[in-house]
Amino acid sequence: MRPTGKLHLGNYMGALANWVKLQDQYECFFFIADLHALTTDYADTSGIAPNTLEVALDFLGAGLDPEQCTIFVQSQVKQHYELPLLLGMITPLGWLERVPSYKEMIENLAHKDLTTYGFLGYPVLMASDILLYQPQFVPVGQDQQAHVELTREIARRFNQFYPRAKTQNAGDILRAAQVDPLYVLPEPKVLLTPSPKLPGTDGRKMSKSYGNTIQITDPEPVVRQKLKTMVTDPARIRRSDPGDPDKCPVGDLHKVFSTPETLAKVYEGCRSASIGCIECKGWAADALVQVLQPIQERRASFTGLQVEEILHSGNAKAAARAEQTMQEVRAAMRLTPTGAAS
Repeated sequence: MRPTGKLHLGNYMGALANWVKLQDQYECFFFIADLHALTTDYADTSGIAPNTLEVALDFLGAGLDPEQCTIFVQSQVKQHYELPLLLGMITPLGWLERVPSYKEMIENLAHKDLTTYGFLGYPVLMASDILLYQPQFVPVGQDQQAHVELTREIARRFNQFYPRAKTQNAGDILRAAQVDPLYVLPEPKVLLTPSPKLPGTDGRKMSKSYGNTIQITDPEPVVRQKLKTMVTDPARIRRSDPGDPDKCPVGDLHKVFSTPETLAKVYEGCRSASIGCIECKGWAADALVQVLQPIQERRASFTGLQVEEILHSGNAKAAARAEQTMQEVRAAMRLTPTGAAS
């Protein structure tokens, strides 16, 4: 998660809710991507540090448990600077220019100068973030599969140039540890997770850049007020006009958050014009509040000092694991002089 502000419901449903489930099944690393924030917000960095703490609180409020997973800050693990430099040496320029989101972000953020080395190279930074932990899986929605595929291509190219350094009995030891004895960097698989695209209050995809979000921290009165102004089915001009929840952003929220019973009332009432949009929005607000209240209560239970301690511990754990990978990378590339400490 990039620390560009407090997280919203789209972030929660698109990633966080799935992460909470995954921490019970896998060894997981979750980080706040402050270096990625610099790729677009380099001109004003004043918000990155405070936003990092806010995102960490959102992580904890959503249910990530530092006893079950590693939560850390990207910039505080120095290996996240080293591996991108090394992988950048072998990544063809054409691979970066064809990343689907590259031109899309340049168009959407036309008010910013993104003709920078850092922005063009952010997929290498992203690949490094993944490969540093030699993972089997990367949990993403379908729209992020292209980034994981590029990571696999970079890992494959690295392994072709730099097979694992051979040492006596290393193969048997690595096989026993279920690590590929030939290659340092695995080609991680995509672990597709449910990622519903939530509409924002203006009907477009919920996004901070559009200013149409419902934040995880929004209190109940704010949630209800935002829902009152939300756009609805454009064909339903008058109260007496029948509508279609399948063409309404509020209907989309109901499909994600409301109970089957409420959803049935929405479909019947909207299509028969027996309910108005205000009533329908009130039901949606009820459902959202039910989701947000326990998150906000957990969030409020952590002090700033506790969050800093959790991040400090997570940074150390992530750095130790990342350094294991970097020692293997340096050895494979023959960057470590014979007999020198790694």
